[in-house]
Amino acid sequence: MSGKPAAVLGTGQTHHRAKRLDVSMAGLIREAVGRALTDAQVTIDEIDAIVIGKAPDLFEGVMMPELFLADALGAVGKPLLRVHTAGSVGGSTAIVATSLVQAGVHRRVLTVAWEKQSESNAMWALSIGVPFTVPVGAGAGGYFAPHVRSYIRRSGAPAHIGAMVAVKDRLAGARNPYAHLHQPDITLESVQASQMLWDPIRFDETCPSSDGACAMVIGDADAAEASNGPVAWIHATAMRTEPLAYAGRDQVSPQAGRAAAAALWRAAGIVDPLEEVDVAEIYVPFSWFEPMWLENLGFVEAGQGWKLTEAGETAVGGRLPVNPSGGVLSSNPIGASGMLRFAEAAKQVMGAAGACQVDGARKALGHAYGGGSQYFSMWLVSSEKPS
Repeated sequence: MSGKPAAVLGTGQTHHRAKRLDVSMAGLIREAVGRALTDAQVTIDEIDAIVIGKAPDLFEGVMMPELFLADALGAVGKPLLRVHTAGSVGGSTAIVATSLVQAGVHRRVLTVAWEKQSESNAMWALSIGVPFTVPVGAGAGGYFAPHVRSYIRRSGAPAHIGAMVAVKDRLAGARNPYAHLHQPDITLESVQASQMLWDPIRFDETCPSSDGACAMVIGDADAAEASNGPVAWIHATAMRTEPLAYAGRDQVSPQAGRAAAAALWRAAGIVDPLEEVDVAEIYVPFSWFEPMWLENLGFVEAGQGWKLTEAGETAVGGRLPVNPSGGVLSSNPIGASGMLRFAEAAKQVMGAAGACQVDGARKALGHAYGGGSQYFSMWLVSSEKPS
């Protein structure tokens, strides 16, 4: 940990749906903000600053929405900062908010991330020609499928691993009242029978397109110790970025992800992540990314991630429960998805995850990635104050 101690005082999220037609963008944000403030037992008047994040504006078709959302965010008369790091933005936003507390600039910071994908079309937004970048023209699934095929070829993973992850996460999502998708009857066979979208990624191995928001209140040690409820102490944070395209780039296990994880474990004093971390909320938009990121994060050696998954060790009750909330495979409001991973990790160590709670969770990882697997953000939170 660097700087002064900081902790998550409260979290809040919306009910995630394909189309939240019952609320405007402002109403969606207020739903998450109100729940976070209530959970932290503070009022908006006790918030010193607001840090917000969302995915590219084209994902919603609204440019610079923060300009008209100041009222809904409670930001009138307060510092307001926006963060953008593509799909990892929810995590990066939480880290920027944390840094303001650790630096002693503010005592309590409200951080918010959201996406109302129903108001635009992310597939289209990802397929337009952006100047000076490699054209994709295939959306996220078409872009990432070749990386999955490369992982399978390198590791020798059997074909059913992706379906196993999908079943695990969707069953977990069925226990989460906020999750977009509830599929309590999902089976390995039903996933394997679903439509092939981008070989080898099938329909049921793919994240949904969701409307939703997430918010957290992050406070300093005094604010945390004055809190009446449990808090999640932030032991370490890390962000790393690499270019989209360069000679020899490894998109199966990106260097930025490996570097961010190494920095995180070092800062948190973690020597053996698989033994010392109790639960992980990992950004898995396509099911095959679970074993890929287990390796990238340093939980296991290269080529061994799928074996951890196949052995059931990433399910609740295993050595490292991954995404007990249902993860991105169950809810995917892109701008908020990374913050949801961070917030769900915090809820685990606060003992506040309800039906998704992992017994005895004391240390938890929150992880996000974005762009062409080039932006990474992560944090480690604990029930215990850092020494």
